[in-house]
Amino acid sequence: MTDRSKTDPLAIGLFSEIATSDQLMRARLAKALPKGMELSHFTLLNFLALAGGERTPAQLARTFHVTKAAMTNTLGKMERAGYVHIRPDWDDARRKMVSLSPAGLRARDAAVDNVAPVFDSVIADLGPDQVRAALPFLRRLRAQLASSE
Repeated sequence: MTDRSKTDPLAIGLFSEIATSDQLMRARLAKALPKGMELSHFTLLNFLALAGGERTPAQLARTFHVTKAAMTNTLGKMERAGYVHIRPDWDDARRKMVSLSPAGLRARDAAVDNVAPVFDSVIADLGPDQVRAALPFLRRLRAQLASSE
């Protein structure tokens, strides 16, 4: 770490704002989710609903930048809740395949209905044009951070 990176107010400001925004967003979303649903469940259900098909736990762990053990733990909870189906991979018995269950899709849709007002109010307050303008920067930042892992 260089001396400048310790004191650069631009870098410190950027990452402080992002970290604080992340905390606040997570707290608001967690309050809006259906009872018993965790934010990690919602994001995984949403991913599976939009992506379709099956994924291995390792693929999901890479997608969400978590350890395979953390993903396996989350998937176990979601399977017990009936949100996902986990089956053996017929081609490689060492692997498992994960897919969204009909109950998981219904839970995801209910969660989207619950969190939509949170998203809508943020976009209304900031203005759609400002949100659209921020997205390219945020996507480049995410890609930069992901490439340096």
